[in-house]
Amino acid sequence: MTWVRVPPGSDFSFDNLPFGIVRPLRPAGMSPRAVIRIGDHALDLVAAGIAPALTSQPTLNQLMASRAGRDVRSRAADVLSGPERADWLHALADVEVLLPISIGDYVDFYSSIHHATNLGRIMRPNAEPLLANWRQLPVGYHGRAGTVAVSGTPVTRPEGLVPGADGVGQLMPTAALDFELEVGFLVGGPRATRISPDEADEHVFGAVLLNDWSARDIQGFESQPLGPNLAKSFMTSISPWVVTIEALRPFLVDPPAQQPEPDPYLHARRPWALDMHLDVELNGTRITETDFAGMYWTFAQQLAHITVNGATTGAGDLFGSGTVSGPTASERGSMIELTWRGTQPITLADGSTRAFLDDGDTVTMRGYCSTGSRDDDSSGRVGFGEVTGTVLATPSRNPPRPDASVGHTEPGG
Repeated sequence: MTWVRVPPGSDFSFDNLPFGIVRPLRPAGMSPRAVIRIGDHALDLVAAGIAPALTSQPTLNQLMASRAGRDVRSRAADVLSGPERADWLHALADVEVLLPISIGDYVDFYSSIHHATNLGRIMRPNAEPLLANWRQLPVGYHGRAGTVAVSGTPVTRPEGLVPGADGVGQLMPTAALDFELEVGFLVGGPRATRISPDEADEHVFGAVLLNDWSARDIQGFESQPLGPNLAKSFMTSISPWVVTIEALRPFLVDPPAQQPEPDPYLHARRPWALDMHLDVELNGTRITETDFAGMYWTFAQQLAHITVNGATTGAGDLFGSGTVSGPTASERGSMIELTWRGTQPITLADGSTRAFLDDGDTVTMRGYCSTGSRDDDSSGRVGFGEVTGTVLATPSRNPPRPDASVGHTEPGG
């Protein structure tokens, strides 16, 4: 199908062709531009003469706003399946991979029923784990767009007020740094509002992997009564390759049944769950793997919810799925679940244990869709690559903090 050699089992097959932004390193002085990734190479859309006014930009925002993405991707596929033009390819080793978009608004959701149930049981062990409104709407909060960073960017351990034994908050580095395994969706097209779920593919350009880093002790103290702020705003990591809605369309499936039925503005006739495998490694040890298709609220319903009140979307807006967790202990998408709020530490391959993340730890998330079995590398595969980040120590300023709890309010996300 293509003259480019694609390694067996690559996330970036001819069926995928995701967009990204790179800065070529050779020759020196080249500007950032849009590319299409295939295998271990990137097709330079500017060099190929494909929509240069849109693809010569330092972000994908103008391309996403124009609704020309489908045509650009189709023309790139024609190039990659036509006469060989190796001079239009860059090896991945010869480019700097950049944040692909300038983020507009960022909303994070709380849409896995297994994740929400686990956290309810952790935080309210003697009460109903799901709050009354959880099954009626996709719960979400506004995050900080300015601290969304591309995979590989180190994450500095954040500080915030954490209560000591006397309950008084003190500014301290978090002792409960966590990850959240998520999928992020990127909005394209012109501004829009009151989008129905079945219009989602007209407004969602594509998807990325997302790690919504979280400081659980800071979150527990500040989220009384409002939602998280400093506990989330310090960093959100996304993968650099934007997998288009066209590439994902074959993997859309029916979502789980919703009881009670949601309000009519959240009703959908089309299947909007995404059949996608996800996993997380901590320092090279796989600590969880799960499937995205089990999410209670779909991305189409999430988009409908954030616009039903008249709020508008813009190209480059990002919304996160919320932590993806499955029904079993091996499918939990955060450390607070995996270690049951630190009471059941996990053991890594080197014999060390973790309740939450230590300085120097590296978290790597991967995800892919496949028409074959999970272990079948020969099947059609549409993958996201990875999103990774290494924890750096807080810059020295404060003395060691006293023992502190993770907090007693709903963490969310």
